[in-house]
Amino acid sequence: MNESIIDELSARIKDLSAKTEQEIEDIRVKLLGKKGEITALFDEFRTVPADQKRLFGQRLNILKNEAQQRINELRETLASCDSAASGEDLTMPGDVMQLGARHPISITREEILSIYKKFGYSVAEGPEVEDDWHVFGALNFPPEHPARDMQDTFFINNQTDNNILLRTHTSSIQVRTMEKGQLPIRVVCPGRVFRNEAISARAHCIFHQVEGLYIDKNVSFADLKQAVLLFAQEMFGADTKIRLRPSYFPFTEPSAEVDVSCNICKGKGCNICKGTGWLEIMGCGMVDPNVLKANGIDPSEYSGFAFGMGVERIAMLKWQVKDLRNYFENDVRFLREFSTVI
Repeated sequence: MNESIIDELSARIKDLSAKTEQEIEDIRVKLLGKKGEITALFDEFRTVPADQKRLFGQRLNILKNEAQQRINELRETLASCDSAASGEDLTMPGDVMQLGARHPISITREEILSIYKKFGYSVAEGPEVEDDWHVFGALNFPPEHPARDMQDTFFINNQTDNNILLRTHTSSIQVRTMEKGQLPIRVVCPGRVFRNEAISARAHCIFHQVEGLYIDKNVSFADLKQAVLLFAQEMFGADTKIRLRPSYFPFTEPSAEVDVSCNICKGKGCNICKGTGWLEIMGCGMVDPNVLKANGIDPSEYSGFAFGMGVERIAMLKWQVKDLRNYFENDVRFLREFSTVI
């Protein structure tokens, strides 16, 4: 193999030029194609004496790399020329891409869950399309119970079964958790729920809930009160106070509504709390023994409490957003206000 051929090809490669992509491709084929000049030199390499193979092999590899590098340079130069011809200035800085932000409902939901995870609760989820048993029957709602009318349920027409519906609360997840029979139970159940309500500043047909369930031996109402108080102080501040007002839910007895001291006026009274100094955040109560029986748990041995809150309600209080519809309209101007929230 003649070294002068390698030197000649190396010099030619340095002087290569091209004005079109096709010319560059022709150069590549002429040098590196199956019948290219450099490829032919590699074919002749087997005729080189054994004591010279190492030297010639190194030179051939260098030559091949030079050819490939020059071809790449020609393509980059051609691309730059095309950009310049089209009026693009590649030296100009690019457009600033605006970063997105997490939705305020997602932020609030994750904060609620993180608090209860610290308290030892696990997270359970379930289907949004449910059957009547998991939404009503297992929760002490007999067919004629007037509380069913309170739910404004979306039933799904089905030729074989009229008891399929969109869940009205995430208590259905609690039922599915109790059915597993793995005691004790300490779960929080987040999810989207549906009720046939008129959409307004304070109501929507779709909203989000986080419900909790704790079942073990010797669980008392005092345990429930402490769990609610700790959550409120973690969510709204260490100085937050709570009050419990008697209420009614079919699946808990006794039941209560939970208010927190207004974190805006510090209990003095403002337009947000309507001058009362208190804001309602959730409902709660001791799990009704009938619910425990319906789900295969012996109420003489186990007791428990349950609670539930609307994520939108918590978010409204936390961010002082007065119109709940803002959370569903996806107005980027509204969502950008939460871009700095970690």
